[in-house]
Amino acid sequence: MTESPASSTPHHAHVVVVHHVVDANPPYRRVDVLGTPVGKAHSLRDVAEFCRRAGLRELDPEDDDSVQWIGGGPHVWQ
Repeated sequence: MTESPASSTPHHAHVVVVHHVVDANPPYRRVDVLGTPVGKAHSLRDVAEFCRRAGLRELDPEDDDSVQWIGGGPHVWQ
């Protein structure tokens, strides 16, 4: 029996999760794409680049339907 792609791919409520700001020098936010950590973002531009690298070129990082922002929205970086 073959497994369909839908059944082998875990379901995630949000495609991208941007976590709270980490107080570092410089501050950053950890980013997960489909449940996998992909890096540290220092700006909205970084989040967009992580999405592009993951093949999500059409995704708008400011779209609340596909991106979960924890600890502040897309313009909170400190």
